Amino acid sequence: MANNQTKLIYPGLAGFYESMLPVAATLVRVVVGIMFLMHVWGKFNAGAARVAAGFGNNYHLPMPDLFAYAAMGLESIGGVCLIIGLFTRFFAAALAVEMGIALLVAHLPKGYAAGGGGYEYVLLIGVVLLAIAMRGGGPYSVDAKIGKEL
Repeated sequence: MANNQTKLIYPGLAGFYESMLPVAATLVRVVVGIMFLMHVWGKFNAGAARVAAGFGNNYHLPMPDLFAYAAMGLESIGGVCLIIGLFTRFFAAALAVEMGIALLVAHLPKGYAAGGGGYEYVLLIGVVLLAIAMRGGGPYSVDAKIGKEL
């Protein structure tokens, strides 16, 4: 162990922690995927036209119809792919970019606190997505089973 690393109070747990890292990373990936499916469900219930109207009227995005369909497609397909670990790096990075856009356009003007519509939540999810994109799907993913990833 290098001098700059912390020492475990119970060194006997080192093997357990090491073996649980892939499980923990998989759990994070799956939960974030589920969160996107739950999030996009509201958009599907509202309908693309209403989502586009919100993007145009509230956030003044150009081509709000395109942004609405892109967000709904990315969140639904990307959510499923995160859950199963297929094209994990691509979809995690793409969703991180979407969260960056949401942060700048919709949430930054409202301040930090998520309760007031601020950027707290999208910042956290965006950073977690970047970590997933850097790490990949891990051993418990379709990417690992097919032996290829982006």
